[in-house]
Amino acid sequence: MSAHAPFRAAVEAADHAGMVAALAPGAVLRSPVTFEPFEGRDAVARLFSILLEVFEDFRYTDALEGDGVAALVFRARVGDRELEGLDLLRFDADGRIAELTVMVRPASGLMALGEAVGARLHAA
Repeated sequence: MSAHAPFRAAVEAADHAGMVAALAPGAVLRSPVTFEPFEGRDAVARLFSILLEVFEDFRYTDALEGDGVAALVFRARVGDRELEGLDLLRFDADGRIAELTVMVRPASGLMALGEAVGARLHAA
């Protein structure tokens, strides 16, 4: 089984608990919409909750895998903006996600994502 398989399956099923279970306790998520990373499982879990609300028609289209690293390419919609992105996953010795870097294009999709996520982050 690929290291990314549990996380990918959880994301595709919109299974928040499964997404969080795939994270190492000290996981770090680098977002394309914030300068500071989200550090620790709880902070990343909160962001995952928001992303499950924001993304529509989310689907992974490709997966690339190397030693201790995987890249999952996705497509989604935020409001009326289509976007394409990449989840770059780095795993710890236990096979959990230690680092997750998200990249999104085009700029109009990134801006829509930033507005939607930012509004929810500041509302809580």
